[in-house]
Amino acid sequence: MAAETLTSRQKFFYGIGDTGFSLTSTILGAYFAIFLVDVVGLPPGIAAIAIFIGGTWDYINDPLFGYLSDRTRTRWGRRRPYLLFGAIPFAFAFTLLWTHPSFNNVFALTSYYSIVYILYEAAATLVYMPYFALTPELTSDYDQRTSLTSYRMFFSILGSLLAFTIPIMIVGSFSPQNAHKVFQMGILFGVLSAVPLLLVFFGTRERQEYMQQERHSLKESIKVAAKNRPFLFSLGIYLATWIPVQIVQAVLLFYVKYVAMREAYSDLIMATIFVTAIIALPFWNYVAQRWDKRLAYISGISFWAVVQIVLISVNSTTPLPFLLTLCFLAGIGVAAAHVLPWAIVPDAIEWGELQTGQRHEGLFYSLITLSHKFASSLAIPLILLTLEWSGYVPNAAIQPISAQWGIRIAVGPIPALLLVTGLFLAYKYPLNRANYASLTRELELRRSGLSSS
Repeated sequence: MAAETLTSRQKFFYGIGDTGFSLTSTILGAYFAIFLVDVVGLPPGIAAIAIFIGGTWDYINDPLFGYLSDRTRTRWGRRRPYLLFGAIPFAFAFTLLWTHPSFNNVFALTSYYSIVYILYEAAATLVYMPYFALTPELTSDYDQRTSLTSYRMFFSILGSLLAFTIPIMIVGSFSPQNAHKVFQMGILFGVLSAVPLLLVFFGTRERQEYMQQERHSLKESIKVAAKNRPFLFSLGIYLATWIPVQIVQAVLLFYVKYVAMREAYSDLIMATIFVTAIIALPFWNYVAQRWDKRLAYISGISFWAVVQIVLISVNSTTPLPFLLTLCFLAGIGVAAAHVLPWAIVPDAIEWGELQTGQRHEGLFYSLITLSHKFASSLAIPLILLTLEWSGYVPNAAIQPISAQWGIRIAVGPIPALLLVTGLFLAYKYPLNRANYASLTRELELRRSGLSSS
């Protein structure tokens, strides 16, 4: 089975699928906490409980759907049927998150948002787990995977740009009197997020040879993943990159509103970050092809970590041009964070196939997202608890100094420390361009021998 060179059309139809996930996950990450606190009126500590309960369901949810998609056999393939039949439940569950029930009891509200969050995460996993697992099945070429991931991350960052700017235009200020506007926003983006999944279904095709592979037990698949050293490193790199993304998303609006005191410029600030990231994507694709993914990651994330540390110095007197310059610089690092960890992950699948003769794409990607959600289900509630402990006052015109410093620490040093961890893991990562090329040649010889025997 030779590595396939994908056409621009194939890359487009695969990549556009991430728009839906990016829209929903970014809106959820950026606005759900402030929606629960400043619109619904839940105390930050109680909002943290709802988010934690909703997120913990995925400890079971993710590996289950990853395992099921590995074992699925249909005339449409292993992964694509989930996109076709899961798109509408995904849109509906997302919309439910942004309703404000008429009851005012704190326990009832917490229960409602916990249950709806669980439903949303189940519906989301049903579609994005098979989608992620398509990456290594479309091509095994080292650079083609980076290119494919760049297409996907173009749409991911475009989705983030739309998710950070348009909801603010629709809702205005996140305050109780705008609850109906928040619900309208939820309906709009629920529908918009379902459409790209259908485009992936109709615009891509799975390789038939993967449909003929032996089905493995869940226990066996997990044991194989635990022994795959490149996979474990890529998992650590991914977490050390994307947990900071989640933290910054969750606290950035608080930072803009209460530390920089620039809420009126929220859409401009977000647009600067993500437009820069879109422009910088081809640069990181080029760097990864000139060097390799590991060295490109180290360059880009080092740059971003420094910017995050500088953010702690911003206050209400900081000139807007300086703040936008920081956003521009952060956008360059955000582009590297989007494309490179995701491009590194699939290479571990060939390494595992060479060692064991087995491929477990669905389970591997489910373990990536499970670990991500496990860390996020702890990190985001802890950030909300930090706001509560620091004396945050919902909808206050000016926050106490202690609360402002709590927001600063959450947006700056904490993400920077995690990014440095990712740099260390990338430095130790065992697969570079040369030894990956060697292992794929050995795999081709093995497959040729099997096919001719």
